[in-house]
Amino acid sequence: MKRKIKTVIPTGLIVCFILISGLKSSAQDTLKYSLDLQDVVSLAIEQSPAVKYTQNRNVNYYWRWKNFKTRYRPKLVLSGNLPDYTKSTVGVTQPDGSLAFKQVTNLSTSAQLALNQSIPLTGTYVYASTSAYRFQDYNKNTVSFSGNPFSVGFTQPIFAINWMKWSQKTEPLVYDEAQKDFIESIEEISLNTVYKFFRYLMVQTNYKLAESNLKNSSNNLKIAQMKKELGKISENNFARNELAVLNAQKALNQASMDLKNADFELKSYIGLAQHQKIELQMPLNITLYEIDQERALEEARKNRKEGSEYKRRLIEADRDLLNAKRSTGLSATLQGSYGLSNSAESMAGIYQQPERQQTVRLALSIPILDWGQSASSVKLAESQRDLVLYDVDKDREDFERSVIVQVEQFGLMKDQLMTAREADKVSESGYQIALKQFQNGEITITDLNIALSERENATRDYIRSLQTYWEAYYRLRILTLYDFENNAKISYVNPMGEN
Repeated sequence: MKRKIKTVIPTGLIVCFILISGLKSSAQDTLKYSLDLQDVVSLAIEQSPAVKYTQNRNVNYYWRWKNFKTRYRPKLVLSGNLPDYTKSTVGVTQPDGSLAFKQVTNLSTSAQLALNQSIPLTGTYVYASTSAYRFQDYNKNTVSFSGNPFSVGFTQPIFAINWMKWSQKTEPLVYDEAQKDFIESIEEISLNTVYKFFRYLMVQTNYKLAESNLKNSSNNLKIAQMKKELGKISENNFARNELAVLNAQKALNQASMDLKNADFELKSYIGLAQHQKIELQMPLNITLYEIDQERALEEARKNRKEGSEYKRRLIEADRDLLNAKRSTGLSATLQGSYGLSNSAESMAGIYQQPERQQTVRLALSIPILDWGQSASSVKLAESQRDLVLYDVDKDREDFERSVIVQVEQFGLMKDQLMTAREADKVSESGYQIALKQFQNGEITITDLNIALSERENATRDYIRSLQTYWEAYYRLRILTLYDFENNAKISYVNPMGEN
């Protein structure tokens, strides 16, 4: 399932409405948009500041990968000095060994065109070039030319580690990690959105409960006032009704402040204008299905960055150990070149009957005595490699265990949700019955407050149960990067990396 971080199903309409509403009159700004969880998550992965940061971070790896793919392609380079003018007094050694200072005035120009190529398989650097040099002596009023019409050469490290070959093993894994980490980061943004969505939903529910409680308490106070006038209620019970209204008003004021804070926090996170009015809906479109642990582990191993990361860490450990061994022994570099060279009084003369030019050089470095530094460096690299092997095994075991635990937790959601939903229904029905009984004088205000508390607790518990389900759902997506509901691999395309 490959998704672009652009407009998503109902969200596109929402965004359009929001943008259009910003251009309309203040009367239309009072419109309240009804958003469910999927709408809010889509907005977050579309336009939130967090997703912009994630996109920019991913672009860095995108260009690193582009740079790596072009690193070993042939390069055609034109270089030279145009011009190199000198006028100074310099010391010139005479045939008898004495030093004479003379005024020197000359102008030289040079140019070289070279084709360079690195060969990752062997670690060899090869080149082919052509060059020309012009020298003009103003004191003698002469001009001379020299150059290499054609030259090829190579540089070949011997016994040293081939860094180009190792980079071809690690760089694809680094890029693969970055792409999977990008998808994981988007899913983490979705999970963070779930936290903020349910915080808002809980506060919104508290506000609605407080409104309902204040309305019912005010009605109860009116009934109590009528009973007081008829002498059918004691002063103590009437005072309790007055206190209930005051407490309900206090709770509504607090809920209003909490709602403003939650509203600001949610809109800031998902990138929504603060003046837009929204109302969240209960995310009841829940699909409870069984997930096979082995299937989840298989998808996690394929889709998560840990799979590439473990391979890369093992490769780097082997590379560092080999480098330690190669760096402590004999090292050598073989260089060679073959070409044609000539000098003449004209540029065309360089290319007439040029002389052959050949060079071969073997540079050696042999450690004789290093007081055990070489042996200790190898032992250190070996111990670090052993530590990496241990860490990778432990990290892999911990990661797979976390996947299994999350699958098990997700499987326990069904009973918890059903119980919480039934408790919410029963508590709401019980409160309505208690409210009518209180208004009919059949129960005391204490009994009504008990029913009220049970209703509020059951409602909040149901919301927490829904939150637990959706958190488990998105954690499972993060741990596997797989959508089990649609049986598709989760994927996003970074629009910043397409240009």
